[in-house]
Amino acid sequence: MSIYHKVIGEGFPIVILHGWTLDHQVMLHALEPVFEKQSGWKRIYIDLPGMGRSEPHPSIQNSDDMLEAVLRLLDEMIPDEQFIVCGYSYGGYIARGIVHSRRETVRGLLLVAPMTIPVFDKRVLPEKTVLKSDSSLISQLSIEETDEFCSMAVVQGKTEWERFRDEIYLPSQQTNHEFINNILQNGYGYTFDISSEFQYPTLIITGRQDNVVGYHDAWRLIEDYPRATFAVLDMGGHNLQIEQPDVFNSLVYNWLKRLESENM
Repeated sequence: MSIYHKVIGEGFPIVILHGWTLDHQVMLHALEPVFEKQSGWKRIYIDLPGMGRSEPHPSIQNSDDMLEAVLRLLDEMIPDEQFIVCGYSYGGYIARGIVHSRRETVRGLLLVAPMTIPVFDKRVLPEKTVLKSDSSLISQLSIEETDEFCSMAVVQGKTEWERFRDEIYLPSQQTNHEFINNILQNGYGYTFDISSEFQYPTLIITGRQDNVVGYHDAWRLIEDYPRATFAVLDMGGHNLQIEQPDVFNSLVYNWLKRLESENM
């Protein structure tokens, strides 16, 4: 199976996973501004199968299979090495699966707006809210662009739109939707329990106005992570790294410093 991945830098490996229907660019643009000022980190950005530049594969029928495909790639790239894992949205769900399956080698975890409840109707979500909007910008977008952007954007300005377009909207159009819809039908949630205590530096960042996965369900994880910083960002929706980049960068920087004191 060919899974596309982009490696930047050298040092302690950090495996980085994007959200549902996206590709590695969303996390690359979010995290590289922090990593560019650090040394000693080998960033492994992965395109999940069927998304980005990674082809779908018939062996992947559900999230169990998706996790297994990522684990096989990691066993090839960093066999028996200690590493850190980071996941955004659905990538956060896969990241927790990696922690569960490779607990003897994972040494840190970052969850950004993590999906924790696979069944949408069972999630605890805030009402959809728009806190800042540029009506002249919105009027220039196509109907489809407006629908996509406004369905989840809490801050709807020019900068937020341009990043949303380049990192979320356009990459999602490259996704093999037949493949991912099959996963949704056959098993978007794991068939096993991934909750387990993790004793290494963890950062969980959620959006106060995130109407896709919310923040409440992620808070329920806190007892599994005794070394976790948990943040709920105001003026932050599901794309909180775009809407609150300064706070996001500060939190990630703090997490990296905690990791360095223990792993490097």
